[in-house]
Amino acid sequence: MNINNFFPDVSLASQDGLLAIGGDLSTERLLSAYQNGIFPWFEDDDTILWWSPDPRFVLYPKDLKVSKSMKQVLRNFDFEVTVNKDFDAVIKACAEANRPGQDDTWITKGMIKAYKELHQLGYAKSIEVWQNNQLVGGLYGVDLGNGVFCGESMFTKVSNASKVGFITFIQNTNYKLIDCQVYTNHLESLGAIDISRSTFLSYLN
Repeated sequence: MNINNFFPDVSLASQDGLLAIGGDLSTERLLSAYQNGIFPWFEDDDTILWWSPDPRFVLYPKDLKVSKSMKQVLRNFDFEVTVNKDFDAVIKACAEANRPGQDDTWITKGMIKAYKELHQLGYAKSIEVWQNNQLVGGLYGVDLGNGVFCGESMFTKVSNASKVGFITFIQNTNYKLIDCQVYTNHLESLGAIDISRSTFLSYLN
């Protein structure tokens, strides 16, 4: 591996988790990042920023919380959930999703290209949620084959669609840990918690 793909030790990250600036989104660099608990997150036209926050926001599948109302939604079978059926459509929809407090998307054209390449190599996965043969929700992330799924983004066009995809995916896989990266109310309601960065890194290794 080219030495330029290595990152500083994560202990050198700033208080908010920023570890490095610059570089590229090559497959080698992205895989090196995820293997070391680092992920890219930046806005369009900005320099690439690499993060390794402490604490890390994660979900243990065994602690997944499914509300009574969501259990009813899941029982109604209004949705069909698939894996890797249309990665391109999922990441495009995630990029186009309107998010409160965000004027622009961090899923840039360069990011889309990079994660499509990871998908073609078997590292990036998509979960699709369909209703009446229409894609109404989904999510994507990175799977390094070490029992950790690194969630990247999700979208929904119909109420509860992304939750259905997320819950169904977790309930039908054998991951030790779902990396949610940073805190959101939505994921906390599903059981996600903060753990120390060192504990998170122990799962990667």
